[in-house]
Amino acid sequence: MLIRTGLRGAIPAVVLGVLLVGCTAATTTDGPGGDVPYVDPSEAAASAAAAQASLMPTPSPTPTLIIQEDPNAPELVRDAFAGLQATLDDTCTPGAGDCAYFLGRVNDELNGLDKAMKADKKGPGHFEEPIAWIATLRTTLDGDVSTPNLEKHRTELIGTRDRVNTWMQGHPEGYR
Repeated sequence: MLIRTGLRGAIPAVVLGVLLVGCTAATTTDGPGGDVPYVDPSEAAASAAAAQASLMPTPSPTPTLIIQEDPNAPELVRDAFAGLQATLDDTCTPGAGDCAYFLGRVNDELNGLDKAMKADKKGPGHFEEPIAWIATLRTTLDGDVSTPNLEKHRTELIGTRDRVNTWMQGHPEGYR
């Protein structure tokens, strides 16, 4: 049993030694081996630098940042529309605690978009239909933005949101 254990440890050491001797005995004058062509190190460095340079991304042009001149002016239509779109995947159950926030937010986003469309340089005539739908909703709510009233008119709120969203999607020139 003692001999077996000794052999088990010796065999890997002998194999490793043979491999190392075989590696150190290889000598060539033209590079790493006869089957691998010799490349001058300066040519290799130049080639690698050229390859790296070709992989460098071309810098994109500086984007135009649109800043509103008057910070008290209504939002830009595109920003107001983005806020409205952020409500698209949300919903609520009437009577549940999440409805007060959600319906209030939809109402606020619609009113913000209404102000932005009316102030847009294209003029309110460009956004005639969505402005009319929001005005109808405003008449329906009759100035009462309490949770019970918003829940009572939940269908109208969500319907107006979806209708305005569909219209805006069909008129991208209005917000891009």
